[in-house]
Amino acid sequence: MASLEFNQLLVNNAEFLKPFAITLTKDSEAAKDLFQETLFRALANKDKYSVGTNIKAWLYTIMRNIFINNYRRKAKQNTIFDSTPNDFLLDHNQASVVNSAESNLRLKDLQGAIHNLPEIFRNPFLLYFDGFKYHEIAEMLQEPLGTIKSRIHFARKLLKSQIEAF
Repeated sequence: MASLEFNQLLVNNAEFLKPFAITLTKDSEAAKDLFQETLFRALANKDKYSVGTNIKAWLYTIMRNIFINNYRRKAKQNTIFDSTPNDFLLDHNQASVVNSAESNLRLKDLQGAIHNLPEIFRNPFLLYFDGFKYHEIAEMLQEPLGTIKSRIHFARKLLKSQIEAF
C-alpha cells in the first residue's frame, strides 16, 4: 500500500478514535495527547498494517496499548519509597495491653443474633458455619440442595441486617 493511500485511510478513520480516547482518559487534554500519539504510532508503523484488515480495530488496539503503557508508567512513577529509619517503632507493641472486652461483647451479640434466627434458617447455617459442605447439610437435613443454599443465604442476610443495628 502506498503512503498516500495509507494516509488517506488513516485520516478517514481517525475521527472514531476521539470518543474512545475520552472514554479511556476521562480528560479532554489527555485524550487529545493520546489521539495524537496514536496517529503518530500508526504512521510510524504503517508497514505493520496488513492491507484489507480492519483499520479501526488496528487503531483502537494501538490506542489501548499506548493508554495501558502510560498508565503503568505513571503508576511506577508514583511509587514512594520511604527510606527513613523507623527505630522508634521497635518497642511500640510492648506497651500495649490486650483488651478483649469489646470483642467479647460483639461475639455475644453475634451468638444472640444467630440463636434468634428462625430454626429453619439457624440449623443449616450452624452446620455450614461448623464446616459442612452444602451437599452434606442437604443429606443430614434430608432437604434439596437448592433449599439448603437459599436458607443459608437468607440466614446470612438476616444476620447482616441484625448486626448492622449494633
